[in-house]
Amino acid sequence: MSQMKESRRKFLKGAAVATAATVAAPAVVKAQGPISMRWQSTWPSKDIFHEYALDYAKKVNDMTGGDLKIEVLPAGAVVPAFGLLDAVSKGTLDGGHGVLVYHYGKQTALALWGSGPGYAMDANMLLSWHRYGGGKALLEKLYASINANVVSFPYGPMPTQPLGWYKKPITKVDDFKGLKFRTVGISIDVFQAMGAAVNALPGSEIVSAMDRGLLDAAEFNNASSDRILGFADVSKVCMLQSYHQNAEQFEILFNKDKYNALPEKMRAIIANAVDAASQDMSWKAIDRYSQDYIELQTKDKVKFYKTPDAVLKRQLEVYDEVVAKKSAENPLFKEIVQSQLAFAKRATQWEQDTVVSRKMAFDHYWGATAKPVKL
Repeated sequence: MSQMKESRRKFLKGAAVATAATVAAPAVVKAQGPISMRWQSTWPSKDIFHEYALDYAKKVNDMTGGDLKIEVLPAGAVVPAFGLLDAVSKGTLDGGHGVLVYHYGKQTALALWGSGPGYAMDANMLLSWHRYGGGKALLEKLYASINANVVSFPYGPMPTQPLGWYKKPITKVDDFKGLKFRTVGISIDVFQAMGAAVNALPGSEIVSAMDRGLLDAAEFNNASSDRILGFADVSKVCMLQSYHQNAEQFEILFNKDKYNALPEKMRAIIANAVDAASQDMSWKAIDRYSQDYIELQTKDKVKFYKTPDAVLKRQLEVYDEVVAKKSAENPLFKEIVQSQLAFAKRATQWEQDTVVSRKMAFDHYWGATAKPVKL
């Protein structure tokens, strides 16, 4: 019994010493500082597109409480605009903001995320196909086919893009014959087939090329970007409505190794910030584009014209010819087109049957015979 008491005393004494030691010398936990990422966009710093890139970075920075800090540089700060994919894949940049169509030279099928008529889908419907119709897995397969070490988040549905800026209005398909024209992606093949001599340039170089006579005409994107970049200084004619980029969206890119090394909670914030930025971009675009559309007419004296139906119809015909050729050459291209067609058939039928035409409502409130609303 005395031996048991002695053992108990030794145990309690040891425990007390251990407890005292723990209190006196607490374990030192090394605090981990914020994670910093250096990004580049494919846009000039003054373009609203670069603003969208900054908007996304701010959302992530704010939502992580500063634990992840993304700095976004403008196009050319580290690499040229068309060099973004390589730079992010190699880890020269941690991430970036651009459009998938800019990677057309790497894999032509990447341009199917926005370069074309979208099979009657708008950009938001094409994003629905990406998220829920199989597009996400196909995009991962595409990037793997070119050994791109990236994680991609398409987001930010763009409104239909103009046919572009010209010296005089386009009245017929033959007006494109011999025209020195700027575009990108599958649109290169479409406009070449319509007779144009195409030069693919990033946004920051277009106006300068037109000013020097290297281009006769060009398309870019929207009223705000076009106005900020100075298109109205080199042309006073803009053609609205086109199928060449009817359903485009932006792309957020991460270096895959850098992304996978992030804590799971941080990756969840990144993904949810993509969705938040996508909707916010849509709202901002409506506000800003509509304002600059008015400014281009009133202050910059630009004349806007609707693209003739004959030109629009020819775009669709030529696009189908280009897609058939590329599908025969590229199995992945064909697989993606088949997936888009299947999704578009049911999605656009639902839309056409369900969504009321806003043209009647527009004419009722703002048309030539509209009566002022009495309140």
